[in-house]
Amino acid sequence: MALAVEMRDLTVTYNGHVALEDVNLEIEEGKFVGILGPNGAGKSTLLKAILGLVKPTKGKVLVFGQLPERVIGKGGLVGYLPQRPLTNPTFPVTALDVVLMGRYGKVGLLRRPTPQDRELAMKALERVGITHLATRNIGELSGGEQQRVFIARAICVEPRLLMLDEPTVSLDACAQDELYELIAQLKEEMELTVLMVCHDVGAISRHVDDVVCINRRVHLHQPPPLGRIGLEQTFGCSVEYLFHGEVPHRVVRSHDG
Repeated sequence: MALAVEMRDLTVTYNGHVALEDVNLEIEEGKFVGILGPNGAGKSTLLKAILGLVKPTKGKVLVFGQLPERVIGKGGLVGYLPQRPLTNPTFPVTALDVVLMGRYGKVGLLRRPTPQDRELAMKALERVGITHLATRNIGELSGGEQQRVFIARAICVEPRLLMLDEPTVSLDACAQDELYELIAQLKEEMELTVLMVCHDVGAISRHVDDVVCINRRVHLHQPPPLGRIGLEQTFGCSVEYLFHGEVPHRVVRSHDG
């Protein structure tokens, strides 16, 4: 099968600090892949390396067989939802305007969106089920509604690869489940490859095809269910599973008593 992402001996450092070390990873096209690991493990750096936002100290990254800067320069192959997409919730901009920002890579910052761009933006809002919110100010929406807007912005470029950095942070359990289901639905409808950073082991196990456990290095890359050894290597401590149904619900430090 063709590869969406390929990493070979990838090392990334910031000011002498090693964020990723000797990462070798292959992501097949059409897969829904969860990326799991503790804080500071290099999960966001992994996504930024794919986007070409950070340069390897050693090794290489290929996206659809090309260097990231060539892929991103073309626009449209990669959609990205960062951790904190809303820096100023009081900024007077509508949901539709936010989604249209996703077209700037193709339109250009100094050019006005065309009717076709607006049509694609409305189609993206329709895909995530919130066309009725198109004219609402982004700051007036709930957390779950805002995340749907930002996902719509990411898919507005009609990508082949969709990357989401902790999209369910600060959402309640019901909103999280709805968002996971939405992402899985978009993956099928749009024939996407999806990379999603997440801390919820249970959600990872229920929704994805493969899991990458990373803590500077890749410690595990396999379909669910996850084994104890791989998780302990990733999190650097003993762990225990709390089960909800047939999948692990949380991972916590083991303790006496």
